[in-house]
Amino acid sequence: MLENLTALNLILLGVAMFASGFIDAIAGGGGLIQTPAMLLSFPDRNPVEVVATSKTAAFFGTTTAAIQYRKFIKTDPKLLIAMVIPAFIGSGIGAHLASRISAGSYKSSIFFVMIAIFLYTLVKPELGKEHVEKHSPQKLMVIGSVAAFIIGFYDGLIGPGTGTILMIALVALMGFAFVGASAIAKVVNATTNLASIIVVGLTIGVMWKLGLVLAVANLAGGYMGSHMAIKKGSSFIRIFYLIVTGLLILRLGYSLYIE
Repeated sequence: MLENLTALNLILLGVAMFASGFIDAIAGGGGLIQTPAMLLSFPDRNPVEVVATSKTAAFFGTTTAAIQYRKFIKTDPKLLIAMVIPAFIGSGIGAHLASRISAGSYKSSIFFVMIAIFLYTLVKPELGKEHVEKHSPQKLMVIGSVAAFIIGFYDGLIGPGTGTILMIALVALMGFAFVGASAIAKVVNATTNLASIIVVGLTIGVMWKLGLVLAVANLAGGYMGSHMAIKKGSSFIRIFYLIVTGLLILRLGYSLYIE
């Protein structure tokens, strides 16, 4: 597959993957860049295969960011397990169904939910600046498990914006500060990517060589983005998050009602 790409196309995809890894490590939403870039580069291939190849590269950037966050930000391992397992299962189911059902209505519901949460975050400047104890540890794990399964299903079925939606759940529903939410979101998102890659790789196929080459650029972006987020803190992540979420809303709205 690499031999079918010109050097310029490969460089442009590498730049897109680096930018995606950088943005995704801070606020999620890297799929806004990498998924369209990959689909435009391979218009004649199965889109499920193309998206899975994109996720193969993204897995390395997301995992790198997760490791970086874990070095500096400690999260409850029980909560991580309670979210990671349902997210993996949900993503696997979504990936299995991706080529079988229409995702239009699902995307519409996500679109309107994201608008509501974006506006809520915008008018609540204190949201996500500090961790808020909204729930008991047991209730937090239940909410996290349900949210992780639903968002994992979305990632397997559709994909772009998963990290951003995870941030929404962690900050608005569960009370985490943005920097803590980023740390958890990266671990969960790496898990959902892995499940999608496994399912699609076994059933449809993945362009493995291309995915691994592009992984280098995504990994570099993920490392730099997570380093900046940890250094700048929650206020910086909140601003970045609002920008990325706004762009995701515009992109989803365009694909739903204009294209």
